[in-house]
Amino acid sequence: QLQLVESGGGLVQAGGSLRLSCAASRSIFSIYAMGWYRQAPGKQRELVAAITSGGIANYSDSVKGRFTISRDNAKNTGYLQMTSLKPEASAVYYCNSRRPPRYFGDEPIDYWGQGTQVTVSS
Repeated sequence: QLQLVESGGGLVQAGGSLRLSCAASRSIFSIYAMGWYRQAPGKQRELVAAITSGGIANYSDSVKGRFTISRDNAKNTGYLQMTSLKPEASAVYYCNSRRPPRYFGDEPIDYWGQGTQVTVSS
């Protein structure tokens, strides 16, 4: 099992910045891909950004250029730096880590944190 704990959420004005952290319970986190998702009330959970174990990052079009995902494998921690925040970014942000299939026919396993609330006021 892998536990993930998010922190760093809060209330910020539009145009402001926040840095989210995701602390993993085991060092095996370093070989798994990780991502940040968000879910606003009444909406589906959506992928915001993802990063491979080697540090290759991808972003949703809505945050590209404003958000930066990173990880420190030595600390078993991932981060999401959010800048130029907009009110539509208000949501619960979840950290995800995915254990890949171990053999042909195996299924990946997704681990989730409990989420951290981000509220952006206009």
